[in-house]
Amino acid sequence: MWKVGAPARAGVVAPIDVVIQPGSTGLDPALTSFFQVLNIPTKINKGAVEIVVPVQLVKKGDKVGSSEAALLAKLGKKSFSYGLVVLSVSDNGSVFSPKVLDLTDDDLAEKFSAGVSMKASLSLAISYPTLAAALHMFINACNNVLTVAVVAEYSFPQAQQVKEYLKDPSKFAVVVAPVAAADSGAAPAEAAKEEESVESCDEGYCNLGLFDSAY
Repeated sequence: MWKVGAPARAGVVAPIDVVIQPGSTGLDPALTSFFQVLNIPTKINKGAVEIVVPVQLVKKGDKVGSSEAALLAKLGKKSFSYGLVVLSVSDNGSVFSPKVLDLTDDDLAEKFSAGVSMKASLSLAISYPTLAAALHMFINACNNVLTVAVVAEYSFPQAQQVKEYLKDPSKFAVVVAPVAAADSGAAPAEAAKEEESVESCDEGYCNLGLFDSAY
């Protein structure tokens, strides 16, 4: 994105290895001697010079010679590149690392979620109401009221359901009808899944109608 191709120039230190792949060069056979000077095996094929084997023309860290630069120019190859290197990003007077350019929407959503969780945790720890902690505070308050109602001589419809459940949890158990032997194998699996769901639901009082299903 930030780089464009550049031809090799004589005297420049090569930042990468330059390898010429075998194949037709499209150059006139009169230039065969030029390839021989660079020890590049060639042959004449259909009136053009063809390189026979891959040749490493320039090694990384070496200076590009005039012959190598001339050959790459004749072949029309731009083996090197140049461009901008982002060192920092500025926005409204704040300076950031260029890594912020690689952030995706998922990364931003994850950081926002982490920030909301930290705010909610701090609000709960110091008992300071905030929008992030409001739902947790409301649920904790409901739990505290239910706890007081259970241990005290005070009751209201939701607390009465909790008391009845604590006295006899079997009242809230869902009876699963027996599965006929002729049914398919999927029916027992569904029944087992329903039983597991009921047991898990009992632990959270979800059958008592205390909270909305969204919670």
